[in-house]
Amino acid sequence: MTGLDPLRLAAVVPAAGIGSRMQSELPKQYLKLHGRTILEHSVAALRQAQPQLPLVIALAEHDRYFSQTSLVGCGGIQTVPGGKERADSVLAALQQLDVASYDWVLVHDAARPLLHVTDLKKLVTQCQQAGCGGILAAPVRDTMKRGGPQIEQTVDRHRLWHALTPQLFPLLPLKQALTAALAEGVTITDEASAMEWAGHPVLLVEGRSDNIKVTRPEDLALAAFYLETQR
Repeated sequence: MTGLDPLRLAAVVPAAGIGSRMQSELPKQYLKLHGRTILEHSVAALRQAQPQLPLVIALAEHDRYFSQTSLVGCGGIQTVPGGKERADSVLAALQQLDVASYDWVLVHDAARPLLHVTDLKKLVTQCQQAGCGGILAAPVRDTMKRGGPQIEQTVDRHRLWHALTPQLFPLLPLKQALTAALAEGVTITDEASAMEWAGHPVLLVEGRSDNIKVTRPEDLALAAFYLETQR
C-alpha cells in the first residue's frame, strides 16, 4: 500500500443477523443503549474519524427496524439485502462498491458499538505502513480450555488473539477471496479468514479490550457502562 487515501476508502456493516443468543424479540443490533440503537452507535463509532465515510449496511430481507433509526437519509449510507451467513452479507455489500471508486474497505460488526477512534486510526496507519490488510485484535488473557462438557485440553494462550473489528482490506482482493471461498464451501467466520484462505497476509493490530461485541444479555449492561465511561 503506497497510501490510503480517505476518499478511496469505504465501509461495510453486516447487520442481517437475528442475534438469537440475546434472548430478545428484537435483533440485537436494534436494542437500545442510552437512547440509540446498538447499530446507530456502531455506525457513529466507525465514522468518528471520517464523518462522511461511504457506508453499505446489509440488512435482513424483511428488516422492519432500520427505517425507525436515525440512519435513514444519512448522507453516504446505503442498504442492501443481506444473506444467511455473515460472509454472504458482507459480499452482498461489497458488490455495491465500485472498485473504480474505492480501493480499501473497513468491515465492522453491527453489534460492536464501542470502537475507539484511536484504534481505528491505528489500524489504518499500521496497515498502511505494513502494506497489507489487517484486523483489530486483543491478546487472549484467560486460561483457554478445549472440550465440553468435560475438559479435553488446556490450550496455550501464547500468541492467541481475540479477533475484533473493524477489519481493513483491499476491496477487490476481499471480494475475490469471499467469492471463491463461498464457492468452495469454506467456512468463513470473518473477513480475515477468507483472506487467510486465499493466501493473503493479514496484520494483527492490538486494539482495546473494551471494543466488545454485544452477543449475550449480560453484554448489554457492560456496553452501557463502557459507553457512559467513554462520555
